[in-house]
Amino acid sequence: MVNLDLYKVFYTVAKSGSLTKAAEELYISQPAVSRSIKQLETQLGVSLFTRTHRGMKLSAQGGELIFDEVERALSLLADAQNRIVARKTTATGTLRIGASDTIFEYFLADKIVDFHERFPQVNIDLTADFTPDTIAKLKEDKCDVAFVNLPIKDDPDLKLYGNCMRLNDVFVTGEKYSRLAQNECKLADLAAYPLIFMEKNTVSRKSIENFLSSTGITLNPTIEVGSWDLMKRLVSRGMGVGIIPKEYALREIEEGSLFEVKTDTALPARAIGMLLNKSTPVSYALQAFIDEFRKKK
Repeated sequence: MVNLDLYKVFYTVAKSGSLTKAAEELYISQPAVSRSIKQLETQLGVSLFTRTHRGMKLSAQGGELIFDEVERALSLLADAQNRIVARKTTATGTLRIGASDTIFEYFLADKIVDFHERFPQVNIDLTADFTPDTIAKLKEDKCDVAFVNLPIKDDPDLKLYGNCMRLNDVFVTGEKYSRLAQNECKLADLAAYPLIFMEKNTVSRKSIENFLSSTGITLNPTIEVGSWDLMKRLVSRGMGVGIIPKEYALREIEEGSLFEVKTDTALPARAIGMLLNKSTPVSYALQAFIDEFRKKK
């Protein structure tokens, strides 16, 4: 096996022309330098230097033959090391973030803007999809970090940082059924009204179904939608009663286009979590982004 330290000593002696100067540059003793040179000469079976009154000179049959290759090899290794160090200490390249449109809008948008202002040299690639598809893309190395609706199944290949943002699901309605918002109503009584739920393949829908199953109450939607914006639009136009994280409907509730319906049994709180692929190295740019958004939780 090649001992790189021996070749580094050889190169330093050759460049400085002196055992003493090489020892000073390498922060080792002169005898240690001499031993390293002798060890390398033994391995190669050839003398690498000749001594002159001016110091150490490369031998024609040994040192001169390998000097250029050693210099090139050490230079390549130094370049490789510098690239690794730069990756760990400089935010460059592309940061690929996966999340749903809603998470981007209500949770990540401001953090992404702040990060871009700090690190304008980093390209940011946003991939929007439902949580299950976002997780799949993370595992396929199509994004560097994923933000998902919790809960999700444990995955040994992924590292989860939970509770990045708390979500409080609530029932909302428009003007047509605004009387429901005047007083607390029984959860079971909502079965008498047209209900609007998210699609079955979403985490939010599964969470609601699990909750309803635990209460023994059956609520069947008359309409299923694929986005919160569509749900808010349909609810505000009198199509029915929807279930949405209150954090996603605060503006509409404050403006009066939506009304929160309080029930005798409150819906359980959920959260947004951050996922990283355990097998993928964390670049400096990704670490900087993670640290920034975690700091501002």
